[in-house]
Amino acid sequence: MFQQNLFYDEKNEPLAARLRPQTLDDIIGQQHLIGEGKILRRIIENDHIPSMIFWGPPGVGKTTLASVIARTTKAAFINFSAVTSGIKEIREVMKKAEEENLSGNRTIVFVDEIHRFNKAQQDAFLPFVEKGSIILIGATTENPSFEVNGALLSRCRVFVLKQLSADDIVELLKRAINDPRAFEGQKINISDEDLYFIANFSNGDARAALSTLEMAVDNGEITDDGINVNSQIIEDITSKKSFLYDKKGEEHYNIISALHKSMRNSDPDAAVYWLSRMLEAGEDPLYVARRVIRFASEDIGLADPRALQIAVSAYESCHYLGMPECNVNLAEAVIYMSVAPKSNATYVAYESAKADAVKMLDEPVPLVIRNAPTSLMKDLGYGDGYQYAHDTEDKLTDMECLPDSLKGREYYHPVKQGLEERIAERLKQIKDWKEEHRKK
Repeated sequence: MFQQNLFYDEKNEPLAARLRPQTLDDIIGQQHLIGEGKILRRIIENDHIPSMIFWGPPGVGKTTLASVIARTTKAAFINFSAVTSGIKEIREVMKKAEEENLSGNRTIVFVDEIHRFNKAQQDAFLPFVEKGSIILIGATTENPSFEVNGALLSRCRVFVLKQLSADDIVELLKRAINDPRAFEGQKINISDEDLYFIANFSNGDARAALSTLEMAVDNGEITDDGINVNSQIIEDITSKKSFLYDKKGEEHYNIISALHKSMRNSDPDAAVYWLSRMLEAGEDPLYVARRVIRFASEDIGLADPRALQIAVSAYESCHYLGMPECNVNLAEAVIYMSVAPKSNATYVAYESAKADAVKMLDEPVPLVIRNAPTSLMKDLGYGDGYQYAHDTEDKLTDMECLPDSLKGREYYHPVKQGLEERIAERLKQIKDWKEEHRKK
């Protein structure tokens, strides 16, 4: 049940507020939750709202979803800010909600930035959520497992909202420049390249993107053909130069290739340079972090297994911090990858095995290593002759685990780099042992 102030004038609101979606179909992104037939869409459309937490980075639609719920639910809807409210205000709202509940009326309480509430403040909601006096909807940019009271969290469903892509943001910006509510019907002339620059600069934050667009239009050149916005205006507003870098074009792939090959060539200086080119041009740090994770296994692998741990830690740091703070986390990971010993043996092993696997998808699993949970399977010979390595003195057996047609096939060939040199020695010992015992 959405209520609007008598003196409300939307022209005084920021662009992001004026264009806030009114229905689920207006929302860009989050299709894994609100696409046709998806769980959150069904919950909202059926008005069966449970207590829940929206978790995601800034500007991805947490408050927007709450706004849509406010407009569609038959329940009373109270918007509550964790920044300006204390326990006294919570108790006052809870008392009113309890009175409404006794009259058979539901009350939904939306708490923005719920992670800002301390434990005592969160505890004040708990008995009312337990009794069903209120339906609590919280929004947070922080991991609710750490920032929301465990007892309260256990009574809420958590929905994870994903960061918006550059394409999502550009679609949003194009809607804005064609929406009469945005710029009072004035024609806005801006190139797709500049829209993508704004999208990249916003780093998946729709609110930040719309604010940048609004400021750019306010500073645009007024002509007979409308308001012209160019790259220089956007650069002045964002204090960020538009690098030769198009996330949808060739240069994007050129630079990520340059980063990857600089790390592979053990050149930390070049790697950090290409990393900075990407980040300062507005690349999503999580995209870079994912590429570093891939590199850790493809080009380092077991020569230094710690590389994968460092790459994953860098990704998590980017998720929690975002830009610009996470730039040093990525730099640390990129430098580590550059100086680490290199091996592509894991990559080659998988690609070689894949080549056989796709040609032999129907190759039967040898009976000796099949599971036999039923007596019928045992009667059919499943597991016959299976050797349990832990029962042997050397913790090794000469049992063949590949299909008959692939006996003797080798995929993994460790190199003499870092830890993999020791792995190569161990693997040779294992193969020699098996060969010796198979001859007996």
